[in-house]
Amino acid sequence: MKEATEGDGGPSYVRADKIDLKSIDEQLERFNRAVTLDKSRSIPASGAAAVDVAPKGFPPILPKREKKEWEVDAAKLTIKSVIARGTFGTVHRGIYDGHDVAVKLLDWGEESHRTEAEIASLRSAFAQEVAVWHKLDHPNVTKFVGATMGSTDQLIQTDNGPINMPKNVCCVVVEYLPGGTLKSYLIKNRRRKLAFKVVHQLALDLARGLSYLHSQKIVHRDVKTENMLLDKSRTVKIADFGVARVEASNPNDMTGETGTLGYMAPEVLNGNPYNRKCDVYSFGICLWEIYCCDMPYPNLSFSEMTSAVVRQNLRPDIPRCCPSSLANVMKRCWDANPDKRPGMDEVVTMLEAIDTSKGGGMIPVDQSQGCFCFQNRRGP
Repeated sequence: MKEATEGDGGPSYVRADKIDLKSIDEQLERFNRAVTLDKSRSIPASGAAAVDVAPKGFPPILPKREKKEWEVDAAKLTIKSVIARGTFGTVHRGIYDGHDVAVKLLDWGEESHRTEAEIASLRSAFAQEVAVWHKLDHPNVTKFVGATMGSTDQLIQTDNGPINMPKNVCCVVVEYLPGGTLKSYLIKNRRRKLAFKVVHQLALDLARGLSYLHSQKIVHRDVKTENMLLDKSRTVKIADFGVARVEASNPNDMTGETGTLGYMAPEVLNGNPYNRKCDVYSFGICLWEIYCCDMPYPNLSFSEMTSAVVRQNLRPDIPRCCPSSLANVMKRCWDANPDKRPGMDEVVTMLEAIDTSKGGGMIPVDQSQGCFCFQNRRGP
């Protein structure tokens, strides 16, 4: 092989037998020292992250993608059977780093149907959501384990072997709660109802969780019994932060119908600006549902429900046997005027003040004939 020189005008070639193998280690050592020196010189005074720059005469250093603090290690994640299905994805049982978890796979549809700008926007919103969620720490909020965005070079273990995580799929990993949803628990107890102490405990758990979220300036925006989970000791934990967001300082920045019909506050249904008090309204409906083990407005269509709630001030009928202290919480929470609704911290205080030692006054003292609609209640 001919060894070309700079004067040849072509590329330079070096014969293999001319390479000094003994000097390679010395060259690498010089390179490493130069990289270290350049890094120390490139650290900005502001404390911002330095950019790796190759020393003069060496090939450029490719930047590494910074791993978010909430990202899971895909190698430690195993996805198992489906336990729930929703509009935007599925929820699976899973194992992460040896612990039981629930894995929510969010599918944004085929990438070919979205522009790069739309995909970037979805990913940005997803990252913002989990960045907020991973900082939450409360016994009545589902514990966030981590999340990851789809990447073709990311393998996920499944019962059927490893698969590539599609780019249009993101996953959220949270603690696994064996008690299922609060909604399914209430449905199971629809006939026999719940003991008042159980009603009180479930309501207080939910109220405390929402009070904590509001203290962190987070509005859930989809408070309903289907989005609440139970652990093995029947503690309620708030889940599904798919539409939750940090509360805007300007209420006009929070508009649009977000939530689930039947639980949505009048101002949300009407498309008006709203704030955290929309969660308080939804809590009032959940409280009624917990007490009655029933669904509000079962015979109304969506359009009928919306019109009646907004224009006719329709609310669920409170049973005569409901203790006045609990009924008062419901009525105050679902007041048509958001300003008249209590804050969730006040709701917690009102619930804590209810005496459940004697059934919480299940039969109001002002009803001489008594009320037998819930007399046969008993604990689960």
